[in-house]
Amino acid sequence: MKTIKTEPYIPEDVKVEEVGENRITITVAPFESGYAITFAHPLRRLLLSSSVGYAAIALRIEGVTHEFDSIRGIVEDVSQFIANLKHIRFNIKDKQNDSSVDLSYNFKGPMVLNGRDLVNDLTDIVNPDVYLATINENFSLNFSLVIKKGIGYVPSEEIRADIPEGYIPLDAYFTPVKRVVYDINNVLLEDNPNFEELVFDIQTDGQIKPLEAFKDAIAVMYKQMSIFGVELNEISTPSRNTEDSGELRTLLMTLSSLDLSARCFNCLDRSGLKYVGELTLMQENDIKNIKNMGKKSFDEIAEKLQELGYPIGVEISEDLVAMFSRKLAKLKA
Repeated sequence: MKTIKTEPYIPEDVKVEEVGENRITITVAPFESGYAITFAHPLRRLLLSSSVGYAAIALRIEGVTHEFDSIRGIVEDVSQFIANLKHIRFNIKDKQNDSSVDLSYNFKGPMVLNGRDLVNDLTDIVNPDVYLATINENFSLNFSLVIKKGIGYVPSEEIRADIPEGYIPLDAYFTPVKRVVYDINNVLLEDNPNFEELVFDIQTDGQIKPLEAFKDAIAVMYKQMSIFGVELNEISTPSRNTEDSGELRTLLMTLSSLDLSARCFNCLDRSGLKYVGELTLMQENDIKNIKNMGKKSFDEIAEKLQELGYPIGVEISEDLVAMFSRKLAKLKA
């Protein structure tokens, strides 16, 4: 006899395993039948389309006027140089001011120019062995780059109007996620073989760790779906159980999923804080008194909590606090 349910089963088991360089598997179970694909497909799309990365968007080479020009002092022509450049993956070192950097380089031949040669005080290269060009003897190659932070793919035609004069626009491949596949397997739960296990296989290029990319995709999904909570509340009030369930998920969001600045996140992490709910239960002075908490970091936290619908000092129902406390104790056990 089939059990009559009033709500779907909520998965409880999550396992993360490193299976290679910048590659992990994430296993989540058990899902009700049909639920695994419901979450798998949109998360895969978000990982591929919404993960933040860095790319060169503009290039200027001394003595070069357009992308079909040639350079006497190097083996490659400009178009091949650009093709090689697109394979080099940058990382901006200053995560608090990482939206854009301008770089200038000067190299004198003879030498083989690789990705590692582009490392400087502003940027790292995550694939240092990538070949860029061969510079001939007694020739100096001078060029400048604009590196931007972004998501997805932006063709050079859409960039042309936004770059400095004299620069060649480049197709920008921001996406740091190289590969996302998933498998769905049947698992047994309480003698029922129709539950599902979802296994993600995620690989990045090194600009971002795959687990961080996955958390960011979850955060994007939360933000995209939050509009329904705002708009629908004006139409009707959800049942208490539905409301508490959604609010509990928000409180259980990890702080690492909020896209906080490195300084702000490290301050909270060193204090042992991991979840949004822990911050919502603190008063304003308690947050300000966290060690190394500056005004800028406090303002950033206040803004994030406001976006989530939990401004600092907001009153939370005793039932929700109790549910969160029980779940938190289990997570930290």
